[in-house]
Amino acid sequence: MDLSELRRDYGEVPLDAADLAADPLEQFATWFTAATEAEVPDPNAMTLATVGPDGRPSARIVLLKGVSEGGFVFFSDYRSAKGRELETHADAALVFWWHPLSRQVRVTGTVARTSAAESEEYYVTRPEGSQLGAWASVQSREIPDRTVLETGVAAAAARFAGGPIPKPPHWGGYRLIPDAVEFWQGRTNRLHDRFLYTRSGEDAWHHVRLSP
Repeated sequence: MDLSELRRDYGEVPLDAADLAADPLEQFATWFTAATEAEVPDPNAMTLATVGPDGRPSARIVLLKGVSEGGFVFFSDYRSAKGRELETHADAALVFWWHPLSRQVRVTGTVARTSAAESEEYYVTRPEGSQLGAWASVQSREIPDRTVLETGVAAAAARFAGGPIPKPPHWGGYRLIPDAVEFWQGRTNRLHDRFLYTRSGEDAWHHVRLSP
């Protein structure tokens, strides 16, 4: 499969050091707002990369559900492959790609579970079907067919009929606290603008320009 002709050039929108916020989370918020206003599909979709007990990397798309308390928040089944990997190796990475804007954000850091209260606060905002699905699915476990899921949903619906659907104990949030954040702006001739933020103290950051 020859993909040598599958390429495109990027625009002339610059990213200058003078335009960057002092804090990368503030810069992320600015770019995220721009992606939302530009109607980028699923702007909160991000690649989450984890490391298994054997040292092999693993990646999948998950949805960002908030930026708070200095970190990026997402939710999952704790029993999932990602959950098991994060239990044994808390270091992880995120990648956001906003194609219409030719922008990428890369984040590395350490992941920890959110509090039960924070997980509960988000869980009650989920649609009923998603709440039932959290009870029916043991994420990442092999199943013989889809009937297993449908039967599980029906059982959960019957179990909690007429009342609220509580958050399962095996489901909740994670927060990735970054130690490095890179902002990438596509430019013509592959001479992209790249700036890397790294921590210079507990609450302080500095950034440098990287060669593309």
